[in-house]
Amino acid sequence: MASLLPPLPALIDGAALFLDFDGTLVELADTPDAIAVPAGLAPMLERLRRKLEGRLAIVSGRSLADLERHLPLHGIAFSGSHGLELQLVDGTRLPLSVPIGLDDVRAKVDAFAAARPGLLVEDKPAGIALHYRLAPGEGAAADAFMTALAKERGMTVQRGAMVVELRPTGATKGDALKAFMTEPEFAGARPLFMGDDLTDEHGFAAAAGLGGAGILVGPARDSAARFRLGSVKEAARWLREVAA
Repeated sequence: MASLLPPLPALIDGAALFLDFDGTLVELADTPDAIAVPAGLAPMLERLRRKLEGRLAIVSGRSLADLERHLPLHGIAFSGSHGLELQLVDGTRLPLSVPIGLDDVRAKVDAFAAARPGLLVEDKPAGIALHYRLAPGEGAAADAFMTALAKERGMTVQRGAMVVELRPTGATKGDALKAFMTEPEFAGARPLFMGDDLTDEHGFAAAAGLGGAGILVGPARDSAARFRLGSVKEAARWLREVAA
């Protein structure tokens, strides 16, 4: 496993910055609703937006509606649901394709979770996630159930930190980055993608493919990222420094 160096502040010069949310900008929590958003996050993102002349995007597994509850910002591009939802800098949202039979899939996941204390179901516009952080012993059973359901319904399994999600086959966080890079605000810049989870590896790879780099947040692991910051606190410190 290659050792990843911390990014120098100068890396931000001429860059477009793509930021994951959970585990990158905010600490992970036992449930999605239990996160604590730092009071200084929104002002810091606004400074970054000005510094980068609008080349800033939040790319998250959360839905756009959920992100808006925590980051009611304007002038920043957003992607939700692992690339399935896109909101451009001007606020325009691109149409979302919802898979046929999703309500029935949700009912099956709800029934599975109801029989196993500690499992938490998270509805998304085009998919459904099953969290097992409160019941880690159920992780293998949750994964097997969701994998079988995905095969039955022609959906994709997306695994993350103590969560397994069913979603339509298609977009990833990397696809969201590529889409944003075609927009006037981002075109010609060098993309940097900062994230912590396995779902962010698509973003790291996409950034590298366009001449940029990934920045892994958290413990070292095999990764497509080129740089690493050891924690959410280290990431916040670096972002404050480059935004100043």
